Formats: sequence, structure tokens, C-alpha cells
Amino acid sequence: MDNPPDHSTSSPGALSGLGRHALLPLRLFLGSTFVYAGLDKLADPHYLGGLADPASMAAQAHAVAAHSPIGGLLGQAVHSPTPVGLAMAFGELAVGFGTLLGLWGRLAATGGALISLSLWLSVSWGVHPYYLGNDLVYLMAWTPLVLAGTPQFSLDGLIAGRARGTATGRGRRQVLVDGGIATLAVAGMALLTGAGVARTRGKAPAPSAGAGAGAGTGTGNGTGAGAAGATGTAVAAAAAVPVGGVLRVSAPGSGDPVYLQQPKAGQYTALSGVCTHSGCTVNPPKDGRFVCPCHNSCFDAGTGAVLQGPATEALARFGITRSGDQLHLGAES
Repeated sequence: MDNPPDHSTSSPGALSGLGRHALLPLRLFLGSTFVYAGLDKLADPHYLGGLADPASMAAQAHAVAAHSPIGGLLGQAVHSPTPVGLAMAFGELAVGFGTLLGLWGRLAATGGALISLSLWLSVSWGVHPYYLGNDLVYLMAWTPLVLAGTPQFSLDGLIAGRARGTATGRGRRQVLVDGGIATLAVAGMALLTGAGVARTRGKAPAPSAGAGAGAGTGTGNGTGAGAAGATGTAVAAAAAVPVGGVLRVSAPGSGDPVYLQQPKAGQYTALSGVCTHSGCTVNPPKDGRFVCPCHNSCFDAGTGAVLQGPATEALARFGITRSGDQLHLGAES
């Protein structure tokens, strides 16, 4: 007796129908992300700052240029931060809107791939291991859209449908006319949106003259040996943190990494090991700096102050006191 047909699986026709829309989630994600990235840059008061602002695009380009395969091109961003920065931000907007609306889909995807390639070869080039740098992942994610375009639920599909069935020459002219009108409309929308967001941008705070003050002094963050009235939770033996050395411990309650240091005999500091940019754990201090392995943000090892973006906020500090042979970690500040 023959077995009855199994209807528990989708038919080839249904799979084929779903397959036509397989790239739609990726397209929506990439388009939305690039629109957000462009607007985020335009709204950031630090982004177009010069080399004096460690969180600016120029400062970041300058910091990675020596080790980047496109270091020569990054020099242009250092010398002309405003036009290069605006070109990058509005380029991301154009790619994002083009991808979301499906206008010149392959061209938009190619632009997105080139932007991701430039970021991988610059800010993500020094990230180890490589899979922690997300720009390479974005570059690979754009590849299917470069190959397939955006034929579904798109202006490209609508324009092609309007031109279909007309004479060959007329159909081509129809595509060019409709495509030109749509391009101008989308470009205008991107410019107006970007300009509107840029107008809301606040002024970047001037670098504090005392940003490096107190480095190694323990002011507000450390005590002399044998200090009375220690508060907080005991986290380590004082002997475990040698003069000039560092010890990584976990913050009570949260478990976040904290680096304990003793820059001078009897003076202790405690700085959070959580990067303020994207939450990665910074590497132990070396040459007076904490370096984040995810996006190369750098922080002063003594104060936690930002030395190089994209991070804009200093590492959090913890109160630390010594009672007998124990170091006690206090509240985060």
C-alpha cells in the first residue's frame, strides 16, 4: 500500500515564493542601519571636530593612519574633516535610503560595500581577532545585494514594471526618466533629513584643562596604606597589586571588569574595564593606555579619560580604600 503524500513540508512552489523575498530582511537591516549611522554622525557634536577632539573623525583617522592599508587616503580626512565627514555621513544616508526604497539597488549596495570596506581597512584593521570588527561583516552582508539588487517591493521593480511592454527605445527612456525623478526625490529627502538632524546638533564641550589632572595621584579614587574607615566590598589583597602593576577584578553586584592599579606606593586607583563606546572589555593597560579591542578607543590609564575615539566618555571610576591587607571597592562614579 502506498504511503499517503506528506503535506508537512512546504511545496516547491511555496519555497520558491519565499526564496524571492529571502534578501528582504537583510535589505531592511542594512538600509535602516546606514540611515541611522548617517544621522548619528550628523547629530554628534564631536564628529566634525578637529584633531583637538579625541572623539572626532579626524582624530580617529589620524590615530589609525599609520597602521592602515589606506593610510594615505585617511590623511585627507585629517586635513579636511568637514567635507570628508559630511561626504561620509550623507553617503551613508544615500545608501540607506536607496536600499530601503529599492532605488538603484545594486548601485546603493555597491556604495554600502565600499563604505564598509573603507571602515574595515581603517578603524577595524587593527582589531584582533578579526571577527570582533563588525565592518568586515557588513562588507560581506552587502555582497548578496550587490549581486541580486532590489527587485522586490522596490522603486526599481515599479519603474521596470512601468517600462515593461512598451517599445524598446521608449521603455529605456521611461526607465531613465522615472529613475531620474525618483533619484532627485530621494536625494532631496536625504538632504532635508540630514540637514534637519544636523541643525539639532549641540556644541561639543571644550576639552577640560584638567582632563589629565590627578593621574597617578589617587585623588578621590585611592588612599594611602592603612587608611581608616574603609568602605565597600573587599575584592583583593593589597599585595596582589604591586607598585606600577595592575590587577583585574570583578565589580561586586554587576560582575563587570575593574582594573586596580597602584601607580605610587600606597596610592590605588580603580577604573572600569567596560568601554563606554560599545561595552567591550578594554585590554589591560599598556604604555599608559587602555585600548578597546573592538574599535580601538583609547583611554588614559591613570584617569580613564578618552585619548582616542570613537568613545566619547571616560571610563567609570570606583572608590577604592585599603583596610589592613585588603582593598575595598566602593561605588562607581
